[in-house]
Amino acid sequence: MKNENTKTKSRSLAKSGLILSFMTLLSRILGLIREMTKAAFLATTGLADAFGVAFMIPNLFRRLFAENSVSVAFIPTFKSYLENEKNAQTDEEKQAIHKEMKQFVNSTFTLVTFLTAIVVTIGVILSPWIVRIFASKEGLEGDELSASLSEMNILTRIMFPYLLFISIAALFQGILNGIKIFAPSGFTPVLFNSIVIAATYILSPHCANPARAMSYGVLFGGIVQAGFQLPFVIKNGWGVKFTSLKSAFTNSGTRQVLKLIAPTVIGMAAYQLNDVVSTAIASRTATGIVSSLQYSLRLQELILGIFAVTIGTVILPDLSGLAKNENWSEFNKMLILAIKIITVITIPITFYALIYGENLIILVYKSKRFTDESVRLTLEAFRFHIIGLFFIAVNRIISPAFYAQSDAKSPTWAGMIGFAFNMALAFALAKPMQGGGIALALTLASFVNTVALLIFMTKNKKTNVKQVVKSLILYALKIIALSLIASVPVYFLREPLLQVFAGHNRFIAQGVPIIISAIVFAVAGVLLLLICRDEVAKLVIGKFFHKNKNGSK
Repeated sequence: MKNENTKTKSRSLAKSGLILSFMTLLSRILGLIREMTKAAFLATTGLADAFGVAFMIPNLFRRLFAENSVSVAFIPTFKSYLENEKNAQTDEEKQAIHKEMKQFVNSTFTLVTFLTAIVVTIGVILSPWIVRIFASKEGLEGDELSASLSEMNILTRIMFPYLLFISIAALFQGILNGIKIFAPSGFTPVLFNSIVIAATYILSPHCANPARAMSYGVLFGGIVQAGFQLPFVIKNGWGVKFTSLKSAFTNSGTRQVLKLIAPTVIGMAAYQLNDVVSTAIASRTATGIVSSLQYSLRLQELILGIFAVTIGTVILPDLSGLAKNENWSEFNKMLILAIKIITVITIPITFYALIYGENLIILVYKSKRFTDESVRLTLEAFRFHIIGLFFIAVNRIISPAFYAQSDAKSPTWAGMIGFAFNMALAFALAKPMQGGGIALALTLASFVNTVALLIFMTKNKKTNVKQVVKSLILYALKIIALSLIASVPVYFLREPLLQVFAGHNRFIAQGVPIIISAIVFAVAGVLLLLICRDEVAKLVIGKFFHKNKNGSK
């Protein structure tokens, strides 16, 4: 019976992961189209930099209050209530625990709304002073600098209220993910990106510039993300309502969330301030560096979001449940498997992207105002960003292991250490290497963050750190070696393929060689994995054939 329950949970996890992966893939593709739209309308101009800075400011708070704090602090606490209700002996006990859960959810909803509303109000008021931090002094002065600051201020004020709605949306996501419903939350980014793209095309003729049209799309997109999830929350019996601030702050569940959020916000602030300070440094180098860094990161995040965020989101509730039940053997197995899956995905993709980086950038972005110079600036950043893909992805997998055990301090310190390294390197490398130096600083800081997380994990005797580290290093070295071998035919095929399809539009001239070479690379990689009897490949193929066998019955 126990074995059957384990199999059922595995199938449920795989199904949830598949659904969320599809939704995330769709949203990331649309996110890429959103960046393509931005590239077509704004390219790497000063207006593009202004929009990038203006969106980055509320986005920083979104990551602090929403994705990486509310969800991370809320889910383990919510999951603890669910486990207590599940293990209750009598109906009276279950009803009492369920009532406590309802009070906890309402208190958290009140708290999130109240705190983010305050931040939004302060942000809108202080916007003229905030944007001055990011004013480019390289090549801009006098009236031109004033105009740039004025536009940045307008865009920031349009988009700051987005924080309120996206924070509420994150809470709704935490509720749904806690009860293992992933599809609605996975679909909201699809809606967001679709709205931003549509707003840019529809509103641009009616606005002073396309950046403002895009900004209105961001605001409306945030409203829709919260509104879309609400019916699903209500349908599953978790309708939210406001409670008094006194009840919100004194509720035992919200106090536990605040206890987790406090160090998490500090840690995530250190990590997310990487973007803020990097943007400030980039804005002082040359026009177009800010936007080129963001175009580069969007390509990286397309891959990162599909796999690392998906795996991290899906395993967090299960890791929390395993930690609650002190099932450390299964906890370690799930963590190691997740790390191996992310390794076999990110390392080969890194090798491929290093070979075809320029072609990917031309294919995705080069249109209208996006010139050869824009391609050059973006490629400089992308080459250094992509080599950090593995470390960023592993961080997204390891961090939930700490949060599942209600340990937010370790990722906090790791984030602060990484932040310190990033800032020191960014200041040192920005002038000689411009965008490439800032990207390299982020990659090296991500590596330091990974090392710090693994070191902090050694303090927790419940997690078999030696097993995790040994598995990570040996498997990573193996995949690097296989990726190098698989890259050889792709490298030598690149120029002949580009010559064959040269002279056509960019979708054929760049897209067809990219597709053909990607197929060659994937086939070579899979064959090498099978020859080496790779356990992850065997697991995936085994599940595939098992599914087909069951489906044919």
